Amino acid sequence: MKFRVINREISWLSFNHRVLQEAIDPRVPLIDRIRFLGIFSNNLDEFFRVRVATVKRMIGLGTEVRAYFEMDPKQCLNEIQEKVLTLQNQFEKTFQSLIQELAENGVNIKTHENLSEEQSEFVGKYFYNEVLSHLVPILLGGEGPKPQIQDHSIYLAIKLWKKKDKKNKYTKYALMEMPETVSRFLVLPNSTEDQTDIILLDDVIRHGLPTVFHIFEFDHVVAHTIKLTRDAELDIEEDISSSLMEKLERSLERRKSGQFVRFVYDESIPDDLRKAVEKKVKLSPDVNRIPGGRYHNFKDFIGFPSLGRKSLNYQKLPAIDHPDLAGKRSILDVIDEKDILLTYPFQKFGHVIDLLREAAMDPSVTKIKINLYRVAKHSKIINALINAVKNGKKVLVVLELQARFDEKNNLKLSQVLQDEGVQVQFGVQGLKVHSKLILIERKVGVGKKLYAHIGTGNFHEGNASIYTDHSLLTADERITKEVKKVFNFLKQNYQRELFRHLLVSPFNTRRKLMQLIHQEIKYAKEGKEAYIYLKVNNLVDSSLIRKLYEASQAGVKIHGVVRGICALIPGVSGMSDNIHLVSVVDRFLEHTRLMIFSGGGNEKYFITSADWMTRNLDRRVEVGTPIYDKAIQEELKELFLLSYSDNVKARRLDKNMENKYLPSGDNRSIRSQIAIYHYFKEKFEASKPVEI
Repeated sequence: MKFRVINREISWLSFNHRVLQEAIDPRVPLIDRIRFLGIFSNNLDEFFRVRVATVKRMIGLGTEVRAYFEMDPKQCLNEIQEKVLTLQNQFEKTFQSLIQELAENGVNIKTHENLSEEQSEFVGKYFYNEVLSHLVPILLGGEGPKPQIQDHSIYLAIKLWKKKDKKNKYTKYALMEMPETVSRFLVLPNSTEDQTDIILLDDVIRHGLPTVFHIFEFDHVVAHTIKLTRDAELDIEEDISSSLMEKLERSLERRKSGQFVRFVYDESIPDDLRKAVEKKVKLSPDVNRIPGGRYHNFKDFIGFPSLGRKSLNYQKLPAIDHPDLAGKRSILDVIDEKDILLTYPFQKFGHVIDLLREAAMDPSVTKIKINLYRVAKHSKIINALINAVKNGKKVLVVLELQARFDEKNNLKLSQVLQDEGVQVQFGVQGLKVHSKLILIERKVGVGKKLYAHIGTGNFHEGNASIYTDHSLLTADERITKEVKKVFNFLKQNYQRELFRHLLVSPFNTRRKLMQLIHQEIKYAKEGKEAYIYLKVNNLVDSSLIRKLYEASQAGVKIHGVVRGICALIPGVSGMSDNIHLVSVVDRFLEHTRLMIFSGGGNEKYFITSADWMTRNLDRRVEVGTPIYDKAIQEELKELFLLSYSDNVKARRLDKNMENKYLPSGDNRSIRSQIAIYHYFKEKFEASKPVEI
């Protein structure tokens, strides 16, 4: 049978459709549905900035690209345009529906045209005092230079004219960037206690436009929101005389002038105004043009105000202490005795911060090594590392400068760390360091002992409250010695290490995964029970997909939870009959990567930072670890089965990408994320001593 996969870009759009479904789902609280619109929009922005830009680059590169890409790039762009227009239409209908539902619940989105007299006066004062000084209008007439459009911003395209001016003699066009330093939402004075009126910054500015353009003669003004998206891929030039920091800084500067790949505009914009904008910014014909509604940059809606209405927001699920760490004076001493698995956001990420704080103060700790990809703005992880230096510890941070859209933050962070005396390395030439490692060295008697953290998610407190991830804390020498080898490689890139336990990209992850799948094929052919449980963000790598198809045909049962892109086509007769995949999209972002292999009756468990994508296997430093502790193995299996059994927020993945919810039938409803939260809560309660 011919090898078949789904194009990754088309599959990604299917994933973002699942995000949009959360905004549509009436079971989701109303304000959280608004926020899912923001997540959908933010995802789509990045998709155009990176993936669509990459597809455009592929056009004209020859037949080799088509073979690699599994689809002609032009055909792919056409399909993207068609699907995006469909999703955009669904998005706009959803937004209008949610505005109506908000109104039914006493939350009214007002425009500048339907304010009460009191509210109009309030908005006028707010505009003059808080907004006006941030505005820089750019007139589009004349021969002035092309305006420098920021691709993360939204603009108002403005037309001013006199009604009696039949020849458009006094008509003027302008662009004005909406300031990001002013909140997108303004709560207005209300006439009754049970009503909340909100106006968006867009309409605050529309209200104040006569003040901005008072020097011109006009009696009509309209302003329509537009958004332009640029190619955001960084080209890091090969100049051996420049440091990586210098090259990255130059690439970030060039990103500001990248080619436009998308033009989103209010579909009610007058044709002459739209054409004036396109002419001034020199928009090429091949740019994706997406007609939309009144508002853009819905990423801001992720921060839609809660308004103090509990019924319109998800009930908070406070993170739970790990039973073995709650109230303990020393986390290192606990890890001496047993491995610890932390699962976020259900359990506290604070335990990792506490571990670093303890290491920073413990007189027996001599060294701390960590690799960082993304960190929070006011990072407690960074504070703990700086404190460790002040307490005389040697601290090494391997900092990945090329974390997409966090490059500037990481450049600044590197300087802060170095100023505080932290030794900073910038990873490996040609490889992104994406692993999630900590290594702590501690004096024990006359010797020393190593403690390690291997995780699936970044050391980012904010992400840990919304991303599902695992962290293994261990003193097992089989693992800690190999984590030390990873740091040795990061320091001395020429030194090739041998890893018997860890899965380390780009060295052995691909080979070990192929071996593990092949072993399951052997078990199946021998008539033994053979299965694979797989939980990843993305399943794209063609070699691994081929191997999974081979396993399916041999009788291996493959059950998977794939959050995002899935190029594999499950359930195809004669090719993938034994592969069953679902995707769970809910209030938390599924981010754990977990693998369980039957092992012929001796199950093998792994967690890893790597997705099943070519870049994660061959072009990044990624680290996965086996789980040897039997109790943790049981816990991981229980967690996987809860995710896979979800019949509330799970969608079936298939060739049609229809994202149909799994039917619950006569079975009890299982909403896996809520079930997992209660699983940990009950486990913690059971660990408390019984009071007599």
